[in-house]
Amino acid sequence: MLNVNGIELATETFGDPADPAILLIHGGGHSLLNWEEEFARRLAAGERHVVRFDSRDAGRSTGSPAGAPSHDLRDLVADTAALIGALGLDRAHLVGMSQGAAIAQLVALDHPDRVATLTLASSTPGGPGHRHDDLPDMTAELRSLYATEPAEPDWQDREAVIAHLVEAERPFAAPGHFDEPAVRELAGRVADRTIDLAAQLTNPFLLDAGEPWRHRLGRIKAPTLVLHGAEDPFLPPAHGQALAAEIPDARLMVMDGTGHETFPRRHWDTVVPAILGHTAHR
Repeated sequence: MLNVNGIELATETFGDPADPAILLIHGGGHSLLNWEEEFARRLAAGERHVVRFDSRDAGRSTGSPAGAPSHDLRDLVADTAALIGALGLDRAHLVGMSQGAAIAQLVALDHPDRVATLTLASSTPGGPGHRHDDLPDMTAELRSLYATEPAEPDWQDREAVIAHLVEAERPFAAPGHFDEPAVRELAGRVADRTIDLAAQLTNPFLLDAGEPWRHRLGRIKAPTLVLHGAEDPFLPPAHGQALAAEIPDARLMVMDGTGHETFPRRHWDTVVPAILGHTAHR
């Protein structure tokens, strides 16, 4: 547990602290567990010091009551920049997924001295809650799901919670590629570890994103790799293409058979070398 900006953030590190640091920033509703330990260890085996952490309201970090977050998105940006210092680092390679990628974009804009490189996955140019009329909306199936969201489970019933977590992930996976056994196993660990699951699954989606920043993306100096699922139902591939076009010299890598999800295991043999190559000699 590290004290950052008056709160506590749960962190876990892998590899030699003398190696270049990679900071993994999870998506909304997720926690550090969504960056699988084996994935982190594979990066660490490439001579990287890998850090995964719980943001506010996630996992074992400081949180607010469910439905009433006491912070906004810019606070998560400030937390991330301050965490790099609290870890004793001058800067880090940021790898962010979805909301974590939005945070990484803003850290690169507002705290550029803290950022060595950016890897932005399942992201869009700008932030959550900012409408982009030139980019496609989520799929009709996902819009229908949001219109009829299931009731909350009994948070004291472990099996009901696990089932709820599994079904919350299913619609975001690419059709025919949902790894239910792996998702269910992860859901069990999440259920056992998280202090307040209701807050983790609610508060990230209530945060004020502040002023749009798409128009600022051309100022990003950090070398950027954009990773996007070819079958992302939440942010269709055009979002990743637009993001790569907005950031100078950014490189786009499209993952086939992938939705809006943290890197599936079947892509680790491609994604891990891509990140290691992107973060080398920077």
